[in-house]
Amino acid sequence: MYRILVADAIKPEGLGPLLESSHVTLIQKTIQEAKDELNEMDAILVRSATKVTEELMSQMSNLKIIARAGVGVDNIDVPAATKRGIVVVNAPDGNTISTAEHTFAMMASLMRHIPQAYSSLKNGEWKRSSFTGTELYGKTLGIVGMGRIGTEIAKRAKVFGMDVHVFDPFLTADRAKKISVTSLPLSEVLTSSDIITVHTPLTNETRGLLNKDNLRTCKKGVYLLNCARGGIINEDDLYELIVEGHIAGAAIDVFTEEPPLGHKLLELDQVIATPHLGASTKEAQLNVATQVAQEVLVFLEGKPVSNSINLPAISKEVFEKVQPFYELIKQMGAIVSQCMQEGVQEISVSYAGEALDFDTSILTKSLISGFFKPRLDVPINEVNALLIAKERGVSIGDKTSHDTFGYSNLITVTVTGDKQQLNISGTFIPNYGSRIVNLNGFKIDFHPEGNLLYIQHIDKPGVIGRVGKILGDNDVNIATMQVGRKQAGGEAIMVLTFDKPLQPSLKDKLKENADITSMYKITL
Repeated sequence: MYRILVADAIKPEGLGPLLESSHVTLIQKTIQEAKDELNEMDAILVRSATKVTEELMSQMSNLKIIARAGVGVDNIDVPAATKRGIVVVNAPDGNTISTAEHTFAMMASLMRHIPQAYSSLKNGEWKRSSFTGTELYGKTLGIVGMGRIGTEIAKRAKVFGMDVHVFDPFLTADRAKKISVTSLPLSEVLTSSDIITVHTPLTNETRGLLNKDNLRTCKKGVYLLNCARGGIINEDDLYELIVEGHIAGAAIDVFTEEPPLGHKLLELDQVIATPHLGASTKEAQLNVATQVAQEVLVFLEGKPVSNSINLPAISKEVFEKVQPFYELIKQMGAIVSQCMQEGVQEISVSYAGEALDFDTSILTKSLISGFFKPRLDVPINEVNALLIAKERGVSIGDKTSHDTFGYSNLITVTVTGDKQQLNISGTFIPNYGSRIVNLNGFKIDFHPEGNLLYIQHIDKPGVIGRVGKILGDNDVNIATMQVGRKQAGGEAIMVLTFDKPLQPSLKDKLKENADITSMYKITL
């Protein structure tokens, strides 16, 4: 019999899987009300109100799993849970349909001026000619980001008779064909679309992704929507372009700062807005509760869960063997992910050497987790990595090999994309650490950590010097630099590490060097 604490308000319908189980006792109390029973609890279910801190976990000595009925886990100390071997699960796709429908409702309302017309009518006016709208039929919808929500929006747009152009650097050609969308570079999506909606995670790369520089290339009279994350569209630039008349209107559900009291965008008649309602439906709230309730039940029955935030505990003996390779291969996955800015069809890994004499499946999952983390806005780890790969049509393969090329152990990863293939090899040396020893066919030796810059260039005198001068002139200190080449005068690479992230403007300056053929900023 398992005892489960439901610390926040969750309706019985959402707890159905647990209420139906004969092996579960549910205790619906706040943390304060259950303070004398905390050490008896096997699981805890929360929404956003309860903070699951390390101190609380220390009082729950029997705790095995923490479930968050929602997407975010900001109220849970995940590192502390992982350290204690406590699994953390959430419901990453419980609000997919809710957000997709809200986006479409905002789109239709924006094009037909519904909020403005309603407000006018409430004020006793009858101004039909002032609210002449625009049909969705026959228009081109540009979707920036084709995850779960973007895909659902594309389905609905096709039913409305719209053409769908999408930008997602990680969308494969096969998947784009299957969902009947046209995959294009961001610049072409912006210039070809009548309506543009964003559905990407908010990262350093996507912050301000749409700004006045690229929005000016859009058709005059374009409409914009943001029901994803505040900050993806530069709000000051959006305001300026609406006032100028280049952008006809915008529908906003999320803002950089919330609540956006006194925000100048809200002063414009061409803007409609809602207070972050994308996930606010009865069905979505029920879905996330039911999803995590089912996850808790599955876990307590000894079965694998699909939406864990962290790595379940493993034996100390196995952990000591796995740990150095576990970290190395996750970093290798992150490196190739950030160096291959296109859709991926296959990821394969080869293990060789005497140190890898255990079940390497956990390493393969760690690789996939490291690969997808920079690409997705949903939590991903070793528990759900293979499921994520399958959903995105990426084939995974692993094998053992005898080819260590002189190293005591060697892991080689090959990623095949729509247009290119990339290889990386790494090794772990006791008392020395993880090393990347081959990158895309170039012999090299660097420690995978922190802020890196990978430059591929022509092997000519002065290239390295010019790179160093540009960085030095901009007060950027190079922590380490490693170089490699295949032959004199041919292709060569350099990998630089920095104490802090490189500014995008500096990367643009470095690209002006004609001898540099490609460049990738990597964050580990």
